Amino acid sequence: MSDSSANASGSAACPITLELNGQPHRLEVLPWTTLLDLLREQLGLTGTKKGCDHGQCGACTVLLDGRRINACLTLAVMHDGAKLTTIEGLAEGDELHPMQAAFIRHDAFQCGYCTPGQICSAVGLLEEGHARTAADIREQMSGNLCRCGAYPHILAAIEEVLADGGGEQP
Repeated sequence: MSDSSANASGSAACPITLELNGQPHRLEVLPWTTLLDLLREQLGLTGTKKGCDHGQCGACTVLLDGRRINACLTLAVMHDGAKLTTIEGLAEGDELHPMQAAFIRHDAFQCGYCTPGQICSAVGLLEEGHARTAADIREQMSGNLCRCGAYPHILAAIEEVLADGGGEQP
């Protein structure tokens, strides 16, 4: 066992592959590494935020195989072969994802800390196809907290993208 695949206690790292933001990655992760810590600490993708680290705030929301998940609540080794999209992977080059652009147009953020999780959750919500009304959106976004209280603007941004066809990029 090489030094790069074990820690001080001798625990072996596990090899995994991920399609991360459209790019294949082969990684070695310790068995207890959360998906959030893998993204932030090992891969340097700091757009996904560590908020409560208990799955209660939604700041760490990412899209795993197209579904919204809290990256702080899942171990990276559980997702070998998965397709993962973070806030960094939503834009196409310099062209923002429609949800990102709508958040800007509607000033749907203040401090911005929750914004990556809010946007990823909103993209996932629209892909799920169950949100048809403002009440549906509020209910299905309830796992994403905004301490600044930008909820009316977040709702307006999501409603705009929903009305425009759900956020499909051109």
